[in-house]
Amino acid sequence: MKKATLILAAAASLWAGSASAMTVQEFLTSANRIPRNPMALLRSDTRRLMNEINSAFKTVGDEQKAAQAANRRAATCIPEGAKISLSPDMILTRFNAIPAARRNISVTQAVREWMAAEHPCPA
Repeated sequence: MKKATLILAAAASLWAGSASAMTVQEFLTSANRIPRNPMALLRSDTRRLMNEINSAFKTVGDEQKAAQAANRRAATCIPEGAKISLSPDMILTRFNAIPAARRNISVTQAVREWMAAEHPCPA
């Protein structure tokens, strides 16, 4: 019984740890390990980074919609129905431009700041 409890507790702590937000530095470190070729799309770490970026953009979009619905000023004003198309090089260029001292921010925060700069809300 104790052994099963320890195993479940260990599994739960691993799962909880994986649910934490990825930092920009962690993203860049993982991205730098991925070869730049078409086969990279088959790698699990590539899919994990793609999911992280997609999740960040979804979160930022959801925050904007929630702020607008509550008649609050949104942090971003991405045009409704806008399709944002980014290449891996664009993402890496943007994230590498973040000073090393600030790369501990989450990927979501980096995307939030990026979209606020690209799609600012009118004053």
